Amino acid sequence: MGYPMARNLLRAGHEVALWSHTASKAKQLAAEEGGFVCETPAQVAERSECVFLCVGNTTMSEKVLLGEQGVADGAKQGTIVADASTISPMASRETGKRLAGKGIHFLDAPCTGSKPGAENGTLTFMVGGEQAVFERAKPWFEPMGKQFYYCGGPGMGLQAKLTQNLILANIMQAFNEGMVLATKGGIDPELMLKVLDNSAAKSGLISFKAPYVLKRDFTTNFSTKWMLKDISLALESAAEMSLPLPLTGLTQQMFQTAIAMGYGESDICTTIRVVESWAGVEVKGH
Repeated sequence: MGYPMARNLLRAGHEVALWSHTASKAKQLAAEEGGFVCETPAQVAERSECVFLCVGNTTMSEKVLLGEQGVADGAKQGTIVADASTISPMASRETGKRLAGKGIHFLDAPCTGSKPGAENGTLTFMVGGEQAVFERAKPWFEPMGKQFYYCGGPGMGLQAKLTQNLILANIMQAFNEGMVLATKGGIDPELMLKVLDNSAAKSGLISFKAPYVLKRDFTTNFSTKWMLKDISLALESAAEMSLPLPLTGLTQQMFQTAIAMGYGESDICTTIRVVESWAGVEVKGH
């Protein structure tokens, strides 16, 4: 995600300082599009008015921002930090407080749109933090996305993102079970999809993912392991509010099963293989 997001900033004419845990990625982007390669997140912050990061989990985010030679070590007072990662809302709020203590503004700004959205600059951002800070930073968001939703104070962008991914994961699981049921019962999968597309069960997620399933193409746009992480974060957030989410708990276990079967790095649509393995059928096109 971070690579094409940074590339779109460069192509929009911005000066961009680059750092990646995998240094070769930053060097490759600089060679292809320009930009200045940095050895640490602190060096990025020293050169920046606004710092974006997109990493895999809460621990990574905390290390990049608050760890040794992290962003907090290099950022000037008044710098804006926008974390586009999907992480724990509670941890994000704590990070924001620690950065504020150094005069650094912080936005939680998770995005949706998967790899194609990042590549095409059509991501949707859900933003939490001070609205005035977001308005100041918005021109830097615009090369990367098309839809921007200010959701409220610290952590609220993450709360919205976790809600969205919770719903996506549950729709994915319903699709898996329904399509395997139809196929096992003798309905042609392509016919079943036409029925879904012309009924109240029509879904943007299904319309996008179903062709990949029918082609048996599980190339990763959004991996099963990262969706499991997001479902688990949603359940943690619900537990903090004493809110039961029984359906999501079951979906979490189904995604965990897919990972146990070796599909963690594959796209979330590969989770259909769990139910297929039980049924002894494959949902595939002609």
